[in-house]
Amino acid sequence: MTALTRHPLPMRTRFDHSLVLTYAVEPARLAPLLGDRLTPDTYTAPDGTEHAFVAVALVALRHLRPSGVPAPLGFRSVMTGYRILARMRTPGGKTMRGLKILRSDTDRTLLALGGNVLTGYHYHRSGARVSRDGDALRFTVTSRDGQGDLDVAADLGDREPVWDEVFATAADARRFAGPLPYTFSPEKRGIVVVKAFRSAWRPEPVAIRSHGVAFLRRFGEPVLANAFHVSDVDYGWHRGELR
Repeated sequence: MTALTRHPLPMRTRFDHSLVLTYAVEPARLAPLLGDRLTPDTYTAPDGTEHAFVAVALVALRHLRPSGVPAPLGFRSVMTGYRILARMRTPGGKTMRGLKILRSDTDRTLLALGGNVLTGYHYHRSGARVSRDGDALRFTVTSRDGQGDLDVAADLGDREPVWDEVFATAADARRFAGPLPYTFSPEKRGIVVVKAFRSAWRPEPVAIRSHGVAFLRRFGEPVLANAFHVSDVDYGWHRGELR
């Protein structure tokens, strides 16, 4: 990475929909993907099983632009992202919770090109569609390499929890619901840390009717651990810092 790829531009957008599915995975499968200074953010279930997590973020957004640019000049896009929930220990002994991004997909060619120049988020250009019919919300993505293909259907009117296969309580499930405040992009000189900010962020648990996610096949048999949805919120990212 260079200074140019360390997220030099603070960005703003508005989420029409953000649906995040978090999957429990064996920690040993994720640790090798994180590098020396990051560790999986784990949870020990009531049966003693230790879980690590991969979050699949499905976002329909508008007005994506650098801070200071008028909102009407921003982009509308459907984006998906695959992230490991991770912890970073700072030299001062503080622990930061965040996300190591493995892959991102967008339906905008310019955003994919720009994203790979200015960030370490590994963008791909893919076909994407989001539809809503009453409480039924569906995301579909078709990627060129097949690794980003997905078809996820949620019922926003059904608050039936999906967290009880992994978590002891709803509060535990919410603690591991994305997005977390930081993203971590390791490079030779350190880790690029980007802090996110948002307004009125109150995600609600939702029922998932179906979830086919090709990217997860590499992790064995991941278990859907929780699913949360939020809509109509402002969101943004500060300039990245090398730490």
